[in-house]
Amino acid sequence: MDYLLLALSWALFYSLHSIFAASKLKRFFRRKIRSGIKWYRLFYSIGSTAFILGILIQSILIPAFPLFAKGSITDYIAYVCAGFGTIIFVKSTKQISIKKFLGLTAESNAPEPLVTSGIYSKIRHPLYAGLFLIFTGYLFFAGTLAAVVHLGCLVCYLPIGIYFEEKNLRSIYGEAYQDYQSKVPPILPWI
Repeated sequence: MDYLLLALSWALFYSLHSIFAASKLKRFFRRKIRSGIKWYRLFYSIGSTAFILGILIQSILIPAFPLFAKGSITDYIAYVCAGFGTIIFVKSTKQISIKKFLGLTAESNAPEPLVTSGIYSKIRHPLYAGLFLIFTGYLFFAGTLAAVVHLGCLVCYLPIGIYFEEKNLRSIYGEAYQDYQSKVPPILPWI
């Protein structure tokens, strides 16, 4: 039952993430609260962080159910995956305005330029790729059923999250994003 609740928590988080990141909802709030829209992204970021912390606390409180024996090989795989995931995640944040991403600067109507260089020239969604590798590393490090739930929920959400994010990006950047989309794979650089 604990693992089902953990999966449901992730499902709720990912659902809210997609809903509150949607362009239609932002436009609705922009019409309703006008000047207050500058706080939308900040409250969204704070709420998401609090929700993730809640999921992590929930995960810690679940009794560990080990799935495999841990050893030096699993630890090595864990560190390599998490290390590469962190590098990809950090490299991708260096090419975008992290202050704007977190809502620490005012929202403007003008979109940021489409980033297609650096790591974004290899994969369209490096943040998701980094998270996938970090969660995979955690699975090899912890070796528990809770870690499988974390990774499984992320893997189930990725196609949905990518679909909605790309729909939003196509509406913002139009043909430029479609051209970029046709040339650069979403997560795995070799596919």
